[in-house]
Amino acid sequence: MGSTTVDPATWEDEFTFLVTGFGPFTSRYPVNPSWEIARALPPFLPPPSSSSSTSSSSASPIPHPRVRILVHPEPIKVAYKNVRELVPKLWERSGGPKLDFVLHIGMASGRAYYSAERLAHRDGYAMRDVDGELLKDEEKKGEEFFWHGLPEKIETMVDVDEIWRGWKKSLPNCDIKVSEDPGRYLCDFIYYSSLAHLYRKNEDRRVLFLHVPVDNDPASIKVGVEVTIELIRAVVQNLKTKQAEKQASV
Repeated sequence: MGSTTVDPATWEDEFTFLVTGFGPFTSRYPVNPSWEIARALPPFLPPPSSSSSTSSSSASPIPHPRVRILVHPEPIKVAYKNVRELVPKLWERSGGPKLDFVLHIGMASGRAYYSAERLAHRDGYAMRDVDGELLKDEEKKGEEFFWHGLPEKIETMVDVDEIWRGWKKSLPNCDIKVSEDPGRYLCDFIYYSSLAHLYRKNEDRRVLFLHVPVDNDPASIKVGVEVTIELIRAVVQNLKTKQAEKQASV
C-alpha cells in the first residue's frame, strides 16, 4: 500500500516526537524501565554531546529544526484491550502540535542490549496480559477479524539499518542492535497497532519501537535516556536527509 510523504513544511519550525512507555510487567518487574526512561526524557532534543559529535561521520549533519519530545502522561497498562483503545487516540489527538513521529518503548526481559524493531506481527499473541486476558483475535474470521485485510507483518517507514548506523556512531560503546522479533506480546502488539492504524489511513508509518533491558537502577535509566535521545536524533537526521535528497532530485 502506498503512503503520503512527510510535508516539508513540518520541518520549518518544530518536529514533534511522542514517546510512550509501559507500566509494571508482572510481579517480577514492578518497575518497568521503559516508563522510567520515557518520563525522564527532556522536553526538547538537546544538542549533540561533544563525544557523540566526535564519533560521528566527518560529514556535517544536515541541520534539523527544534525537536519537541512529548511523553504520554502515564505508563501504558500491559493489557491488550487498553492498548487497542489507546492507540487511535494517540494518533488522533486533538489540540497540541501534530505528531511527526511516535516512539514506543518497552522492556525485553531476555535481552541485555537495546534494540530498534524493524517490524511488528499481526498474529501469534498467545500470552495473557496483566489482567489475565488473551487477545483471541484469531478466533474471529473474515470481516469480523479486527485486522481484516492487513498483512501478517508491517514494517516501519524508516530505514532502520541506516538509523542504526547513525545511532551507533553516537554511542560506540553501547550494545545496540536492530531486531525483527518484538516478541508477540504487548510490545509487539502496540507496535503493530500503531503501524496498522497508519497503514489503514494510507499514511507514512512514522513509528518505531525501542526495546530496553530490564535494569531499572538510576545508572541504567540514565543510560537508557541517553540511548533514547540518540535514537531520536538518528531518526530525525535520517528523515531530514531523505527529505533533502528528494528535494535535490526534483
